[in-house]
Amino acid sequence: MARDVYPPLSRELAEKRRALAPETEKAFQDFSRQVFADGALPAKTKQLIAVAVAHVTQCPYCIRGHTKAALRHGATRQEIMEAVWVAAEMRAGGAYAHTAISLTAMDETETPQDQPACS
Repeated sequence: MARDVYPPLSRELAEKRRALAPETEKAFQDFSRQVFADGALPAKTKQLIAVAVAHVTQCPYCIRGHTKAALRHGATRQEIMEAVWVAAEMRAGGAYAHTAISLTAMDETETPQDQPACS
């Protein structure tokens, strides 16, 4: 079960994280607020990007948090699902594109089936 692998977020865990590195925690929170603020891209678009990226990085906390944030910023369920599909295509596309590495490695490596047959 996911809860066995990923403990639920809690105020206690947040306080522990903050207590262990308060300056870094504050800097991260400030950075996050700045990144997700309206700018050249509106906050809604940034949250949809975050939903897609969270699916690629497979962070369950990020998926949950940014999905909820996207909804709060006016994203529709359909927009969120399209963002997830973009992420799925990009992840699959990455695997497809990386076949170039395998194909090149195969061309660089002589294997027994590449040897001429003895007559």
